[in-house]
Amino acid sequence: MDRRNFLNSTAVLGGVAVAVPGLVLAQTAPAVITRDAMRPQMAHGIQSGDPTSDGAVIWTRSDRPARLWLEWATTASFANATRVRGPYLMEDSDFTGRVDLTGLPAGQEIFYRVVLQDLHNERVLSEVMPGHLRLPAAAGAKAVRDVRFTWSGDTAGQGWGINEAWGGMKIYEQMRRVNPDFFLHSGDAIYADGPIQAQVKLPDGSIWHNLVTEEVSKVAETLNEYRGRYRYNLMDANVRRMAADVPQIWQWDDHEVCNNWSDSKDLSADKRYTEKNVPLLVARATKSFLEYAPLRRTADVESERVYRHLPQGPLLDLFVVDMRSYRGPNSHNLQTSETEESAFMGRPQIAWLLDGLKRSKSVWKVIAADMPISLQVADGQDGEGLKKWEAVANGDDGAPLGRELEMARLLREIKRAGIKNVVWLTADVHYTAAHYFDPAKAKFSDFSPFWEFVSGPLNAGSFGPNKTDATFGMQVVYQKAPQEQNTAPTAGLQFFGQVDIDAKSKALTVTLKDLTGASLYTKTLAPQRA
Repeated sequence: MDRRNFLNSTAVLGGVAVAVPGLVLAQTAPAVITRDAMRPQMAHGIQSGDPTSDGAVIWTRSDRPARLWLEWATTASFANATRVRGPYLMEDSDFTGRVDLTGLPAGQEIFYRVVLQDLHNERVLSEVMPGHLRLPAAAGAKAVRDVRFTWSGDTAGQGWGINEAWGGMKIYEQMRRVNPDFFLHSGDAIYADGPIQAQVKLPDGSIWHNLVTEEVSKVAETLNEYRGRYRYNLMDANVRRMAADVPQIWQWDDHEVCNNWSDSKDLSADKRYTEKNVPLLVARATKSFLEYAPLRRTADVESERVYRHLPQGPLLDLFVVDMRSYRGPNSHNLQTSETEESAFMGRPQIAWLLDGLKRSKSVWKVIAADMPISLQVADGQDGEGLKKWEAVANGDDGAPLGRELEMARLLREIKRAGIKNVVWLTADVHYTAAHYFDPAKAKFSDFSPFWEFVSGPLNAGSFGPNKTDATFGMQVVYQKAPQEQNTAPTAGLQFFGQVDIDAKSKALTVTLKDLTGASLYTKTLAPQRA
């Protein structure tokens, strides 16, 4: 068989004759389509991610060794489609794989479809699975189309899993319905430390029924258990439907590994864990995250890097930061100078972010953060009985200390460089809020005023509101949170945010929405001249 020869084939799938894209077939035999049980399955669907003006990542998972093939076109009819040979999907990646499509036409609707070729019998093909995405315009192009995207975080936490009788993770369907250009997942894509039980009793006496798999019934420790968390979320029809229709941009936070992990994390007293080696858990969690997230991988110089810049055309530059991987240990957070102990994003990442912001020619610069700046997020106590802190804030309303020193330097340099139109988006705290940072009301005032918007969770317990820290003059303009902690999703306090940028006025509008898609709060920001 000559693997360089592409043959056009037609197969009957679900009673409909369709073209089988780009298969390499033996010259003497046509493709054979068999019964479902006898051919590769994509039970976890397909995803696209990290869209740029000329590219996007396409992801899927097989149930057996297979070759990934796809074709894409700018029309739903797949006229003049381009065929692409993808990677082998093997055991070492949990049968996941991706294609980083490049050379796509900027600003276009892209229709794609994926098929798997069984490696035990190359004439056996999976069903074709269709997907869709919309690319941003090129950075230097004229803005002719509005930009819309959604963001949120915190999926399937606190034991609230897939309740099919309730409609599953239906907030994902609400986000899909607003027809966004992409969805930004702000972290905690899984809750590796949160077991999911078959039944949970609700306050009114009724029962919440979860789908349960072996891997989610306990805390994740093995590589398969971490992988199983991602497989579990993709069992939900709402999640799969949105993933096939809307590109995603993922970042991570703590629950992809375990709660509040840092260099000071100690599991020795946690009886749920038989594996106490936190670095080993981080390694397994990192591998599984990179296998399942539809993100574009970086070069081998730092192949596991999560922070990245994703240009979204003349109206928007998106900077996805990583507030987890480079931090020092969670501590009292009161250091008087910047050290490795007080690091949060770390000097290389801060330098990268400042350089990208300075170079940006787009109107709006959105910093996608996995944690809020001035909300107090505690992490127990240290050996001396002092409070430990998980995020930037340290509960001290005075001048910057600890991790606040790094944030103060970043905000000061943004001001000194004259960078305008910077907006922060985040999740993490399991409620929704709009925060205005006012230097006139801050203890540290050498920065330009800016907004931070918070939204979440996605099918997890609702918490908050958190106490605030006054160092950077944060003003709570709006917030909605539960009266009781770990409120069930049935209370409706599940939230996502929607961002709209008008191509004509260049104004950016943020709308905070709930589980039903209802608008709770709206803020429109006019662009400032650099």
